[in-house]
Amino acid sequence: MREPIPIYGQGLFYMHPDGLVDQVVIFDYWDPGRYYESILRDAEKLKREEEKLIDNMQYYLDQERVLINGIEAPPQVTSVEIGLRGKPELAYIVFLIEFRGQLKRGINVYENIYEEEEAEYEYIVYWFFPENARVVRAEVGVPYSIESGGRILFFRVKPGTRVGGREAIYFRIE
Repeated sequence: MREPIPIYGQGLFYMHPDGLVDQVVIFDYWDPGRYYESILRDAEKLKREEEKLIDNMQYYLDQERVLINGIEAPPQVTSVEIGLRGKPELAYIVFLIEFRGQLKRGINVYENIYEEEEAEYEYIVYWFFPENARVVRAEVGVPYSIESGGRILFFRVKPGTRVGGREAIYFRIE
C-alpha cells in the first residue's frame, strides 16, 4: 500500500483577549492507496491511528519553543480528526492545539523557535488577533499581509522554501 502524501497545509491561530491561543492545523493528503479510508471503516483502527497522530504531533510540538512575551507557552494537542474530502484518495487530518500566554497593554511578542527545514508542500498560515490588538510587524521568513485593520496576519509558504529557526509576530494591545 502506498503511503499517503501530504499535499497542502493550513494553520489557523485564534488569539483570545485572555492570552489563550486556539490553533487549528489541517493537512491534506493524496492517498491513492486509500489508507485513511480503510482506517475510517474500523473503529478500533481509527482510535489507534488517532492516538498515534496525537502522540506524533505532540512530539514535534515539544521540539519547538513557543514564547509569548518571553515566557514559555507550550502547545498541547487536544484533539485530532481524520476525514475524506469527497473522494477516498483525498484525506485530511485536523489537529486542535492550544497554548496560553500572558498579554499586556502595549507591544506583545509571539515567538516560535524550531529547527530549520525545507517546506515539502505549500501551506498557508492565518493569525486572528483580538479586537483590541493590531499586528505591528512579523518575522516569518516569507512575505506576509496584514488585513482587517491590523487584526489578521497571513502568509503562504511555497514548497522548497527554507523555514524555521525563529518566527516572531509583534502586536500591540490597546
